[in-house]
Amino acid sequence: MSDTTAAIGFWNGLANPTRFVALAGRLVLPLAILAAILLAVGLWMSFTAPEDYQQGITVRIMYIHVPFAWLAMFCYGVMAIAALGTLVWRHPLADVALKAAAPVGATFTALALATGSIWGKPMWGTWWVWDARLTSVFILLLIYLGIIALTRALDDPSRSARAAAVVTLVGAINLPIIKFSVDWWNTLHQPASVFRLDGPTIHESLLWPLGIMALGFTILFLAMHLAAMRTEIFRRRVAAMRRVEARRAEGRPATGNRPA
Repeated sequence: MSDTTAAIGFWNGLANPTRFVALAGRLVLPLAILAAILLAVGLWMSFTAPEDYQQGITVRIMYIHVPFAWLAMFCYGVMAIAALGTLVWRHPLADVALKAAAPVGATFTALALATGSIWGKPMWGTWWVWDARLTSVFILLLIYLGIIALTRALDDPSRSARAAAVVTLVGAINLPIIKFSVDWWNTLHQPASVFRLDGPTIHESLLWPLGIMALGFTILFLAMHLAAMRTEIFRRRVAAMRRVEARRAEGRPATGNRPA
C-alpha cells in the first residue's frame, strides 16, 4: 500500500466519530503532559534569558504574547481548513472541528490583545492605538465571536455548519492583513523578526525560549482542540437522542439527524 493510499485510508477512518473519539481520548493526556513540560522549560528559559537592551525586563512579555498571537491566527487557519472540509469534502467531523476550535481561538486572540496592551504601555506610552495590526487582530476577535454566536443561533445542524463555514472562509481574508499589516502600513509594531526569508533577527538567547513557548502552546492547543471535539461529538449524540425520545413521546416516527 502506498503512502498516499494509507493517508487516505487514515483520513477516511477518522470520518467515523466513534474511532475519532477513541483516538482523541488516547492522545489528549499525552499531549497535555508534553505541553506542560515544554511550557515549564520555556518559562524557566524565559526568566533566565537576558533582558533586552532597549525594553529591559518588559521583553519577557514577548514569550507569551507572541505565542498567543501566533495561535490566534493558527487556530483560525485550522477553522478555515475545516470550513473547506464542510463545503467541499463533506467530511463528517469538519464542522465539529470548526465549532470546537472557535472558543479556543477566541481565547488566544483575547489573550494576545491583553498581553499586547500590557507590553505596549511601557513601550508606546499607551494601552491601545488603532493601528493596522491591533485593529485587524481586534477584528479577528469579533469574527471569532460572530462565528461562535452563529453556531449557537441556528438549531438546524446542517444550516449552522454551512453558515459557519461560509463566514469562516470570508473572514480568512483577514489573516494576510494581520500578517502583512506591518509591511503595508506605518504601524507601531516592528516588522517580522522570526518568520523571515533571510532568517530571524532575534538573538538566539531570546529566540530559543520563544520557540519552546510557542511549541508548548501549540501542543496545548492541539490537546484542547481534541478534547473540545470529543465533547462536541458527545453533545451532539445527546441532543440527537433527546430528539428521538421527544418524537417517540409525541407518537411520531423516531427519525431525524443521525448523531455524530
